[in-house]
Amino acid sequence: MDSLNKNQRSHNMASIKSKNTKAERVLRLALWHRGIRYRKNWRKLPGSPDIAITKYKIAIFVDGDFWHARGHEQDPGEQVATNKEFWKKKLARNVERDKEVNDQLTQAGWLVLRFWESDIKKNIDAVLDEINRYLP
Repeated sequence: MDSLNKNQRSHNMASIKSKNTKAERVLRLALWHRGIRYRKNWRKLPGSPDIAITKYKIAIFVDGDFWHARGHEQDPGEQVATNKEFWKKKLARNVERDKEVNDQLTQAGWLVLRFWESDIKKNIDAVLDEINRYLP
């Protein structure tokens, strides 16, 4: 059972940001300190990547564990207790949209990298090493 009432939960969910999350800010700062320059939320590309390293055509997305159904890709509604049908459709569509955006960017010649917010928070060095693998 949810510990918040309907209005409180609605307010809570509405105030979750889609841009400039803590994980995005941490990754951007780490890239900047390593001398890697980028554009953030670049709307010229499909899906508006959180970070676009235009010089090397690398699009980086920081995916929230809940919003992109981490560990529940086969059954996105499994991770919620109430209003399962709504959340199942919403989260399944998010996963589907991620695949569509990946395909569009790949066809346009971009490398797409996706990282989970929890991985960035736990081990930023591993994420930076992965990005560095694709930089000359």
